[in-house]
Amino acid sequence: MTNLQTVKSLYEAFAAGDRHRILELFAPDIEWIQNEGFPGGGRYVGAQAVLDDVFAKFKVEWSAWRADVDNWLDAGDAIIAVGNYHGTHKTTGQSMTAAFAHVYYLKDSRITRFEQYTDTRMIASAMR
Repeated sequence: MTNLQTVKSLYEAFAAGDRHRILELFAPDIEWIQNEGFPGGGRYVGAQAVLDDVFAKFKVEWSAWRADVDNWLDAGDAIIAVGNYHGTHKTTGQSMTAAFAHVYYLKDSRITRFEQYTDTRMIASAMR
């Protein structure tokens, strides 16, 4: 599997809620970095921490949250996904769309690091 195929598989696993597959794609010591100002923004280390401390919260706080990728950039050991988040905040009922760029670093067909770049203002507005 190429690095691009690995990252595309990750988005498919997220959409399907396939926790087992996500853990297969993550390196056990993955470093996950989300923008400050993004819900749960900060640095997380470890596959289990990413699932429990990042993604579990989205199910609680957001309905219909998704990340649609419009463009893929293959830089060998790094893959960049460019697209938009869409979601509705459960408490406020406000919907939003926010642009993102996701940068993934891979080694031996596993994701070792993630860096997020997104318009946090759009997301924060929906939460108020």
